[in-house]
Amino acid sequence: MRYRALGATGIQVSEIGFGAWGIGGNVNGAVAYGPTNHEESKRALRSAHNSGVTFFDTADFYGFGHSETLLGEALRDVRSQIVIATKVGMLGADGAQDFSPGHIRRAVEQSLRRLRTDYIDLYQLHSPPIELLERDERILTCMEVLRREGKIRAHGISLRSPDDGLAAVAKFGVKCLQVNFNLLDQRAIENGLLATCHERDVGVIVRTPLCFGFLTGRYSAGDKFDAADHRTQWSQAQIEKWAGAYRLFSSVLSKPTAETPAQFALRFCLSFPGVSTVIPGMLTRQHVAENIKASEVDQLLESERAELIRIYRENEFFIST
Repeated sequence: MRYRALGATGIQVSEIGFGAWGIGGNVNGAVAYGPTNHEESKRALRSAHNSGVTFFDTADFYGFGHSETLLGEALRDVRSQIVIATKVGMLGADGAQDFSPGHIRRAVEQSLRRLRTDYIDLYQLHSPPIELLERDERILTCMEVLRREGKIRAHGISLRSPDDGLAAVAKFGVKCLQVNFNLLDQRAIENGLLATCHERDVGVIVRTPLCFGFLTGRYSAGDKFDAADHRTQWSQAQIEKWAGAYRLFSSVLSKPTAETPAQFALRFCLSFPGVSTVIPGMLTRQHVAENIKASEVDQLLESERAELIRIYRENEFFIST
């Protein structure tokens, strides 16, 4: 496993992190990827740590606290060896949010209890509207006060969109961002966000690096998802568009390789200097074993990256609704 700086936060993270949305399962009516086996989730977390993963990203919204609870139970005894990132502000799948200082203070205490720790390494606002941060300066002030109090080591924003990231850096001087980025969603390249973050030493956490599993090559347009899987909310046209899209990029490699589609997709993300870590969702030890190998392979050549960008620009991967 290789490690990188999380921008100017002073925190080092593993290139492959553990995305813990999925392990929240459907507890308390949550919507992620459907029901999960909680014991297998803990085994996956432990396997990740044993394999060199140090960065674990969760949120109080994932399983309405269940993801944090599992993380705290599985890794409490190695707390000093890992970096925990969690989030605040998202209340429900209907989009309800609360970023008031009072809520943030209550939520951080609840997250600390569930995570079984007395500090959080990275505390992130969970998809806040940039306009709200402009109107209410108390929000970012509250996050900074938590840092000074020692409850958190650093704070950042999990973005709604890459364009919001440019505003967050320019207007608020945010030092760590989480953003969607993958072979099928290269907006963070197109709008200059990755380059800007690299220039300004802003940490970048890449979420959805496998595009909700479709870049693993394991899904087809005819697959049926569990009723509690958020992918059931997508149009059939979007599922069909993403199901075979990974094949468009598979001919780019300059030499033969045994890597899986998932490993190739992760390596693509890691080949950009602005990226600190990628956080594929991992539900099982098998997911962990496959994903961590992406850190053991050399980065893509500049010519390969350019070809992958060209393919992206010549195709449309999002279906308008």
